[in-house]
Amino acid sequence: MRHLPKPEKADPNLLVGLDSPDDAGVYKLTDDIALVQTVDYFTPIVDDPYMFGQIAAANALSDVYAMGGKPLTVLNIVGFPIQKLDPSILANILKGAGDKVQEAGALIVGGHSIDDQEPKFGLAVTGTVHPEKVWTNHGARPGDVLILTKPIGVGILTTAIKRDMLDQERIDLVTRLMAELNKTAAETLMNYSIHACTDITGFGLLGHAEEMASGSNVGIRIHKDKVPVLPGAYELAEQGIVPGGSKANHRWLAESVRYGTIPEHEQWLLCDAITSGGLLVSIPAEEAEACIADLKQRGIEYASVIGEVIEEPPGCIVIEA
Repeated sequence: MRHLPKPEKADPNLLVGLDSPDDAGVYKLTDDIALVQTVDYFTPIVDDPYMFGQIAAANALSDVYAMGGKPLTVLNIVGFPIQKLDPSILANILKGAGDKVQEAGALIVGGHSIDDQEPKFGLAVTGTVHPEKVWTNHGARPGDVLILTKPIGVGILTTAIKRDMLDQERIDLVTRLMAELNKTAAETLMNYSIHACTDITGFGLLGHAEEMASGSNVGIRIHKDKVPVLPGAYELAEQGIVPGGSKANHRWLAESVRYGTIPEHEQWLLCDAITSGGLLVSIPAEEAEACIADLKQRGIEYASVIGEVIEEPPGCIVIEA
């Protein structure tokens, strides 16, 4: 990214751009409307084409919700080996995504496809947000608490799926959670004072928490036992069923996280690379109890307070067992 050309003159309407590692770009159009833009795509992580489309759509749409925005239009991005795989597979991927986009209240307005050796699918999403109500990942304040809306362990369980090590009940659970929109969670959170927000995806819980801590110049304390975790994830991690991306996150964060005496496999889980994870938000402590009750009442069953924002050490994560 450092090789991208720098604009000769800063544009005051660019509210969120390349200067901060946020979830989407935000560009102000009028005093009341700003565009939110994001794109995401990846290779299949489940066998069911329809559910792959659902998950890819929920994952891409999530970045708009993480900025406090409302998704409006979507472009499909497709790579598909049309000579090797049945076209009905692609049709089901597109149908799954289409149904999920419709659930979000957005519209598919086009897209682009190429003949590729491996299936790839994702979406470019455009949404809107009020310029003065943009959520970013760098506004956390000491004294805030951190709320997480979905469990972690997705990368570990999907790795177990690829190795044929997961029972159908847990396959169904992780698939349902990945396909779940962050729409309801975001709409509920709009009733509270959101100081910072991000969605948990490829950098894992600790990676995205580190971005929040660094961008806000604060420290973060996470209580390991309060973090919602998918059933069986700790046991699978102990067996070494951990994706390469999660271990790469762990190495990247080595200087930024104080794990104490937590075993390495539990550290891997906290760094687990996630697809279509939940929202991580920093809100005033006095609003946390009502916010959690509100989220749970609206069906966000895993919503939990997992830690708090502290002054020291800035840019670092402290894990309490």
